[in-house]
Amino acid sequence: MYAIVEIAGQQFKVVKDQKVYVHRLQGEEGSKVTFDNVLLTEDKGNVTIGAPAIEAVEVTAKILGHLKGDKVIVFKKKRRKGYKKKNGRRQYLTEIQIESIGAAGENKTAKKAAPKKEAAPKAEVKESTSVDFSSMTVAELKAAAKEQGISGYTSLKKAELIEALTK
Repeated sequence: MYAIVEIAGQQFKVVKDQKVYVHRLQGEEGSKVTFDNVLLTEDKGNVTIGAPAIEAVEVTAKILGHLKGDKVIVFKKKRRKGYKKKNGRRQYLTEIQIESIGAAGENKTAKKAAPKKEAAPKAEVKESTSVDFSSMTVAELKAAAKEQGISGYTSLKKAELIEALTK
């Protein structure tokens, strides 16, 4: 079984017990991290592709250590101009070991429940703002008229829409 997972902005093909060097992650050595942005999984010939991610799968890994990569030299030169620039850097990396590729835990269901709770207060706000029709635009008034089932609202002017909605 393998999975393609996005870790720190890069995509990696990972297998259980594989060691991977990724961009520096927050966390201490020995701690576990989970990645829920799994783009593809394959298990005994069954391929599952996410759109864009698979919701029911997550990858768990253990941080083995933080280190620096090889030195990269950047040298720029323009011939016959006397222009030379030399610059170097070393990328900060984290070594992780993939522990499991499997179904998501309770954290995934908690994230799904939160947006439903936020949706209810938004509906209440719309009801309280519909009382003051004079501050609404014509498009908003037409949408409110459509919701209330008023016929012929498309040809009405703003004053006529307000009068029809207040009845």
